[in-house]
Parts: sequence; C-alpha cells; structure tokens
Amino acid sequence: MSPAAPASGESAPAPAPAESATADWYRHFGTVDAPGNSACYAAWAVGIAEDAALIQRIAKWPYNKRQPLLMLAAARFLGARISPYREFRQFLDVHWSDISRIVLSRATQTNEAGRCATLLPSLAKISADEGRPLALIEVGASAGLALFPDRYGYEFRATADAPSGIAGAVTRLSPAGAKPGTFPVLRCTTAGPVPLPLVLPRVVWRAGIDLNPLDVRNPDDVAWLEALIWPEQDFRRERLRQAIAVARTEPPLLVAGDLNEELLSLARQAPADTALVVFHSAVMAYLDARGRERFRNTMASLARDRGCHWLSNEGHTVIIQRDGSSVVPEMDDARLQGRFLLLHDGDPVAIAGPHGQSLEWLQRPTS
Repeated sequence: MSPAAPASGESAPAPAPAESATADWYRHFGTVDAPGNSACYAAWAVGIAEDAALIQRIAKWPYNKRQPLLMLAAARFLGARISPYREFRQFLDVHWSDISRIVLSRATQTNEAGRCATLLPSLAKISADEGRPLALIEVGASAGLALFPDRYGYEFRATADAPSGIAGAVTRLSPAGAKPGTFPVLRCTTAGPVPLPLVLPRVVWRAGIDLNPLDVRNPDDVAWLEALIWPEQDFRRERLRQAIAVARTEPPLLVAGDLNEELLSLARQAPADTALVVFHSAVMAYLDARGRERFRNTMASLARDRGCHWLSNEGHTVIIQRDGSSVVPEMDDARLQGRFLLLHDGDPVAIAGPHGQSLEWLQRPTS
C-alpha cells in the first residue's frame, strides 16, 4: 500500500535523517549493486526507496538491520516470489511482523562456496611455498562452506593476458578420488598471470568463527542460506546445495563468538606442522574502524608468533559504514566496480568477483 498523498496545497514533511539515509541505501542497492545480478531485487529496492511509508518502518530497525539484502532475504525466506513491486509490497504488508522478527534475529550470512575459486590460487601457493598442508580459519564463517576448497572442483577459463598466451584456455581441477556429480564445480574467468595450481592443496584442519554459526544439518539454517541467494541465480542455489552435501560429510569446527575475541585461542588449536591461513570474505564491513584496526593488530601478532598468512577478500559497499570509514582503502571504488579486492598479508594481489565468478591478477610474475 502506497503512502497517502498530502492534501492539496500542503507539502509532504521532510523525511527524518534516518529515513533519508535508509532510502539512499536502498536506492544505491537498486541502481548500482543489483542491476546485472537480479532484475527483481533491483526493482524491489528502487520501489522501496521511493516508498516513504515502508522506509519509515525499516528505519525503526537497528542500523545494522536495515540492509537491503537482509530485508529482502527475510521476505524470500517467508515465500516472496519474483513479482512486480506492487505485488511484493502487498506481500510485505501481510507478513510484516514475521519479516521484522526474522530481520532482528538473523544476519546476512551468505555462504558462497564459489569464492573458493578466487582464494584457491593463493591457498595453493602458500601450501607449496611452505611445503606443508593447510590449516584454515575463516572469520565470519556462516556455515563454513568456504572451508572446503580441497573438496570442490574448479574450471578456470582465461579471458585475457593469460600466462599461456591463449585466451579461452581452460584449467580444470577435481578433488582426488571424488566421483563427478558429488561435488560442485566452481567456474571462474581469469585475467592476468593467475598462479593456478596443478593439483588441489591438502587441508588437514579447518575451523571458523561466526557470531551465529549456521548448521548444515539444520533445515531452517539451510533454508536461510538459500533465501540469501538472489532470486534469479538458480545456478548459485544448486551450487549451495552441492556444497552443503560436501560439508555434511565432515562438518567443520565452528565457534560462536566475536572474531576479535575468539581468533587467538582458535589459532592455537591448529596443528603446529601446518601452514595456517586466516581468511574472510565480505566480513569487515560489519566491524567499525576500531574493530578492523584491532583485527589487523591480531593478524600482525599471529604472523609474528605463528607465521600465519592472512587472505582478505572484501569490497567497499557490502553495507554502509556508519562511522564513515572505508573497508578497502587500498583501491578506489571506480576500479573495483562492485568487485572485491583480494589481499595477501595486506598486499593487493587480485580483483575478484563477489561470488567467485572472476579473478583479475594484479601482481606480475617475478623473474
């Protein structure tokens, strides 16, 4: 239901600052983030941005609960289907109390296994350089699906500036001994001298931290993970289901808590004879500038005392930074254009598609 129009001769009251910022947030999502990924979400988000009555409702939620993806996923979780905005708006009116309950109790814990494709070259190189198997810790792990890079298949297709010099060259990798069809195949286009491995690295220990870990054996948690996938992206939904099947065979160790409180103690549990890697994707936006600085200090301590590696896979606009700080200050928005910047121990190495669909390598091979 649309807001009532002001009486003739009256002007509509100016929106409160929280409402104006919330409308801008949804407008940005609908005009910048969603186009090319989901026509449905683009239309819904723009419709919400122009819907003053709905924006007033959303602005009553705590700041970090107003995210477009969270609100839209809550509606999808309750059964909202692809439809014109008018129908979606009617759905919201009918289900608003349940949508609010889900928004306030859940978080945007998108667990995109496809990101393993953009992390794999760095993980394999770390293992090869150290001559040791890997121990992995993911902060912001959700259900831990990104902790299985050794259990998935890969198809890397070169688009330009490939080391082989052949655009379109394909590199395929599969987990040893696994039957085709029992694991997802992660497809990624590459540009630049990506150090693709010949075989998958060995992972002997894997663990994660999340404020509210999701359980791949819990039907409600699995349904929430599916709701977080954008409506038209059925291929991601199928990939998620295949990754969940892999994780269910050996669920990872997941610790509930704040990453800045739990990381050091969890790292001490990693086997000493492994190459330890701490990584994260689309997580730092949920920390303020002080929290991110504390995390950087913790990683510096782990690097010094344990020889730990740090892979950061983050974008600028996962959520709006209330304190005005930038999640990825190393590169400007115009270059990233909705993609992620992959850093290894603080050094930019690649620009990655947010769902692992592309990898543009920045470093040139050393002679």
